[in-house]
Amino acid sequence: MREPATPAPRDILDLAGLRLVPRRYYGRWIAAALILLIMGYIVKAFAEGQIEWTIVGQFMTAPAILAGLVNTVIMTACAMALGITLGVVFAVMVMSPNPVLKTVATFYIWLFRGTPLLLQLLIWFNLALVFPKMGIPGVFEARTVDIMTPFFATLLGLGMNQGAYTAEVVRAGILSVDVGQTEAAKSIGMTRLTTLRRIVLPQAMRFIIPPVGNEFIAMVKITSVASVIQFSEILRNAQTIYYANARVIELLLVAAAWYLMVVTVLQIGQFFLERHYAKGSGHSRPKAQQPEA
Repeated sequence: MREPATPAPRDILDLAGLRLVPRRYYGRWIAAALILLIMGYIVKAFAEGQIEWTIVGQFMTAPAILAGLVNTVIMTACAMALGITLGVVFAVMVMSPNPVLKTVATFYIWLFRGTPLLLQLLIWFNLALVFPKMGIPGVFEARTVDIMTPFFATLLGLGMNQGAYTAEVVRAGILSVDVGQTEAAKSIGMTRLTTLRRIVLPQAMRFIIPPVGNEFIAMVKITSVASVIQFSEILRNAQTIYYANARVIELLLVAAAWYLMVVTVLQIGQFFLERHYAKGSGHSRPKAQQPEA
């Protein structure tokens, strides 16, 4: 005997008859409208303001501006090279079991992180007031005022200040590597420095590169502080020009444009460098799984 069919319950809705209603994001549209209004107002102010854009274009390639650009790029590269070198050295020292090395490194980091960069630049530039002469007595001596040129004082000030911050970044990167790998290296007879160079630092680079890259970009802009000790970088040369022709905003826009272009190039380089050291770290996006046959 056939059983009667079970009737469909009345409380089950007919999904086919429902209409899909997209969610309304009113907050996003309002925020986007406000942002566009603000950006439009800023663009309108610059377009209608008392700015001679022809002068901006004229001074973009002025010899003094290009000379300042070259000095800024050279100083950024040299100061970061010095800062990274000192950072690696003092990071290793502060993690050393030797109490003397650890104390010296801790004092260096404390001193240069604890005083303003501007103050350090002024001290280096006026070092002749403390040490009139520098060198090895009886072998080589020179007046400190001749050695501490604006370029060299800026290099020491920026580089040694950066080294203190980079030391902490490198130390954090070293600590991110599993200690078991260091112990494995010791078990096969590797020295501490060989282990650091061959195993620890290559793995720590993916943690070190992002903050150091950020510091590199920041260094481009920090070089402008050195204008107080007469170092001829972009901003100082722009100021020298607008003191003469009174085109203040135009020359400031020229300096801003060059800073942005240099920073953009560095950001692109940082992106590829991070991607290189991220290989094999498991942070890359996994491929979509193929459906089984």
